[in-house]
Amino acid sequence: MKRARVAYLGGIHDAIEEEGKLRLGNNLLAGFEDVVWLPPIRPRTVFSLGLNYKDHAKELSFDTPEEPLIFLKGPNTFIGHRGTTVRPNDVTFMHYECELAVIIGKRGRNIKPEDAYGHVAGYTIANDYAFRDYLENYYRPNLIVKNRDASTPIGPWVVDAEDIPDPMNLTLRTYINGKLTQEGTTRDMIFRIPELIQFLSSFMTLEKDDMILTGTPRGSIDTKIGDEVITEVEGIGRLVNTIVGEHSPATSRKEGL
Repeated sequence: MKRARVAYLGGIHDAIEEEGKLRLGNNLLAGFEDVVWLPPIRPRTVFSLGLNYKDHAKELSFDTPEEPLIFLKGPNTFIGHRGTTVRPNDVTFMHYECELAVIIGKRGRNIKPEDAYGHVAGYTIANDYAFRDYLENYYRPNLIVKNRDASTPIGPWVVDAEDIPDPMNLTLRTYINGKLTQEGTTRDMIFRIPELIQFLSSFMTLEKDDMILTGTPRGSIDTKIGDEVITEVEGIGRLVNTIVGEHSPATSRKEGL
């Protein structure tokens, strides 16, 4: 099942996909174009992976990491489908990162790899923009690179875990203004989903609605003001985002709605 959160007619609604429309929690039907798309969950702790694809590490001339490189993201970074993300005036290189996002559905500590998928509620798409001008160390990205407001679109859907039989065999693609610019597969992750869940839960308790952004393959290129960026994950959908300038009249839809 595909689930979403949207704003419609002055209210915020949980919704499911039904025959090309949205069935809202109050049993109303709405068209995809008639709503404001919000992040499909209110994420709790968010873990983001750096250099988790061999081809991306090679693209950046970095060695393959020996253990997961993980940093945290704050709640103000998240925005929904069809939102806008600001490109700061002083940035010369701002690139997308198409990622499979794993949503934790059950609390756990010291989770074994063979039990890891039992703690997954579902999956969504994340586009984790990076502002490379401010990067000090790729092994430990600093806050200004990865925690700007509305810099991480997620959604549109959460797809239930049982509907994704093999999350380690999904194609990821990114399009800028309709042109394919990135293509990869989750088969090429260095640290697979069960390993990530085992690693994280070895030193902290994972909770419901925690989220793991699992990294991006090679092919991240600069984006410009006015670009429409579509990140796509097989079996989940397409996440649309538009780049705007700092003083654009277009404003981002905030995650707190």
